[in-house]
Amino acid sequence: MFTGIIAGRGDVVRVDADPATDSATLVLTGGAVVDGLEPGGSLAVNGVCLTATRLDGDTVEVDVMGETLDRTTTGALAAGDKVNLERCVPAGGRLDGHVVQGHVDGVGTLLEREDLGNWERLRFSVPTPLARYIAEKGSIAVDGVSLTVTAVSAAAEDEQWFEVGLIPATLEHTGLGTKAPGGAVNLEVDVLAKYAERLLSFRSAS
Repeated sequence: MFTGIIAGRGDVVRVDADPATDSATLVLTGGAVVDGLEPGGSLAVNGVCLTATRLDGDTVEVDVMGETLDRTTTGALAAGDKVNLERCVPAGGRLDGHVVQGHVDGVGTLLEREDLGNWERLRFSVPTPLARYIAEKGSIAVDGVSLTVTAVSAAAEDEQWFEVGLIPATLEHTGLGTKAPGGAVNLEVDVLAKYAERLLSFRSAS
């Protein structure tokens, strides 16, 4: 489990795609963030929970399967790209953000950003099937960053969106500070909302 509090930024060394097996190998450097990480350990990369398979100093290698490539932005990464990194929260650790699984639900797009002086307002598109899980003042993970939703589109709108506000620390220490309109982001909605809907679906079916 993660909290959506980014520990640092990493650099993509390369992405080796294997179309024959619908998979890829991602190699990145993580600096101090990966100190103590061992093979089999979890690392969230732009909000995607990946398992370290090989380590050499601060260089980490992970395997990425087709499901992850299809539902996240991982397959679009290239050498030189920077990524948000977070280690899993230890037992007894502080939950400073919100419950983040690293299981990305879909990809959104940055529609617009507005500089409001000491903070910025960002609006993202969201796939329509995910919009029902996003509520004003609720939590969402965007590229692995735990954020509070400040506004949402009406349910009847053809194109669904949500907005967040970013403080200077978030702008400086995560990739959202330099994300340009049109850029794609990984989205993970609140897992509690998904479980609630699933439970209610069985109740209504009985």
